[in-house]
Amino acid sequence: MIRKDNWSKRTLLAAVGLGLMAAPAMAQDSKLVAKANSMADKVEPKVIEWRRDFHAHPELGNHETETAAKIAAQLKKFGIEVETGVAHTGVVGILKGGKPGPVVALRADIDGLPVTERTDVPFASKAKGLYNGQEVGVMHACGHDTHIAMLLGAAEVLSGMRQDLKGTVKFIFQPAEEGVPEGEEGGAKLMVKEGVLEKGPKPEVIFGLHINSQTEVGKIKYRPGGTMASADVFKIKVKGKQVHGAYPWGGVDPIVTSAQIINGLQTIISRQTELPEEAAVVTVGMIHGGVRNNIIPEEVLMEGTIRALDTEMQQKIHEKIRLTATKIAESAGATAEVTIIPQTPVTYNDPALTDRMLPTLQSVAGRENVILSKAVTGAEDFSFYQEKIPGLFVFVGGMTKGKKPEEVAPHHTPDFFIDESGMKLGVKTLTALTLNYMEGKGKSKNSVGR
Repeated sequence: MIRKDNWSKRTLLAAVGLGLMAAPAMAQDSKLVAKANSMADKVEPKVIEWRRDFHAHPELGNHETETAAKIAAQLKKFGIEVETGVAHTGVVGILKGGKPGPVVALRADIDGLPVTERTDVPFASKAKGLYNGQEVGVMHACGHDTHIAMLLGAAEVLSGMRQDLKGTVKFIFQPAEEGVPEGEEGGAKLMVKEGVLEKGPKPEVIFGLHINSQTEVGKIKYRPGGTMASADVFKIKVKGKQVHGAYPWGGVDPIVTSAQIINGLQTIISRQTELPEEAAVVTVGMIHGGVRNNIIPEEVLMEGTIRALDTEMQQKIHEKIRLTATKIAESAGATAEVTIIPQTPVTYNDPALTDRMLPTLQSVAGRENVILSKAVTGAEDFSFYQEKIPGLFVFVGGMTKGKKPEEVAPHHTPDFFIDESGMKLGVKTLTALTLNYMEGKGKSKNSVGR
């Protein structure tokens, strides 16, 4: 369970101070990191080629069969031990170094989205797929194609220096980060359930990254503590009494009651949640009720999402939703059945691990290019690994230099675009984090772990 760490502005400033204090310890890269950086420069054309192939041939969650086959084939070329079929279509590679040391896990997600591409790049996706029974366009509209390519690049670099590695690397290529078809299991949760962190060599830590279309190429963003929100689904069924629309006093109107519940839910955030501590969101995204204009129906169903950056706050919001919906319904003579379905935990960067590895980030990108960022209310199932072992998840820039964030398409949209020159930094980041952790570089006075 993630504890409440209160990463307020004051705490974040303190974290910056810790990072700056630790930075001199990493002023000089090890010879291994310097070698890895040189190899990353040479492998960049391959990384771009891989990315374009994956981009042109995206597949939806739990159906990434061709993607997985290509990943496995490349890993085998590098002499890496490969396991396939993990959590349906996941691929796990094991690289044993020539010297004893810790096990480090690196993760990339591999699935596309049900989005029809609208960019004019020559490798634009023309793929189609089935999503919950409906034919849709399929696109890597979140950058997972770059994540695969960057991790393959890191795999080639690290496999080329295996005799010098002080430990073992576990490469996790994970399907279905964006979700699975209705009624199926998948993603990081299923990988953990199937023992990806327990079977074989057990990693001490896990590192992951996400490309960002609105962060300039060459920059890295990070945050200790809660960095991406938990995501839960809530469903509220409001039951009233059906009646003719001309005589509303003869029944109980679940539509009006639902409107009052929706307004009440918004006060949970605006009036009952301590927002200076962390951000939170409650959104009603769907509401269904009635079949005819002059009939007040018997029931209304609404569904929405809950986002939080702290587990205690998350649980309080759950309680408030149940209380608000049931009591407002009761006051109208109706009933409300509330169901909350947990989906993704808080993406929580272990503070001690973040402190320890911050000098590595600053060394690989340049201190001026490593930015302490605000938390975001999007969710990432990398969090399931972080529930089991300390993890660090960072963002690398994919926006062309000179552009402004408001000028470029955001993630999950048909015009989503990534500047491929940003991927080399991702390869260097993954390899440097691995090597420096194995060598014990940048250790802080705090131990790694919760």
